[in-house]
Amino acid sequence: MYNLLRKNIERKIPLSDEEWNVIVSKAERVKLKKNEFLQIQDSNNSYEGFILKGSFKTYILNENGTETVIFFSFENEWMCDLESFYHQKPTTYNIKAIEDSEILVINKIKKAQLFAEVPKLMQFHVLMIESANVAIQQRLLDVLNKTSKQRYLEFKERYPQKMSSINNKNLSSYLGVSHEFLSKIKRRVS
Repeated sequence: MYNLLRKNIERKIPLSDEEWNVIVSKAERVKLKKNEFLQIQDSNNSYEGFILKGSFKTYILNENGTETVIFFSFENEWMCDLESFYHQKPTTYNIKAIEDSEILVINKIKKAQLFAEVPKLMQFHVLMIESANVAIQQRLLDVLNKTSKQRYLEFKERYPQKMSSINNKNLSSYLGVSHEFLSKIKRRVS
């Protein structure tokens, strides 16, 4: 199952077996059941993670107790609370499994060790950060410039196999619409 991670990295940089073994030695495999947390908002426990299996939602809990879903993350994707991980600040987001999941995680100390032992991973790291910044920027532009219906259709097209694992409450929060309005969108596009 770790081969999914190796393939992901080797799309950008080649790895020797020795370098791969160093990477595996620094990563920790975490199994989470549906609704278990990888990270809790305002804690001091942040990881960078690669999803081997399953799905996660990244969200904030507002002062009034409602959730705002910022991102969903799926197999073969990276996820991280960037500010918390890189600047060692309390976590901004909750990260929760929305189905039984497996993820490889690394903490900041082990990542620094990894860079020292496999320096070419810095190149991969830069590419990852660039991708994360583009995804964040695209998410912001989508929210500001696209209709809820457009965002729903694009999400459905991009992740058709995951639509059944995301409940309407989470999807409506991600789209920024009420549960009722999401139901109307679904009826119109069916």
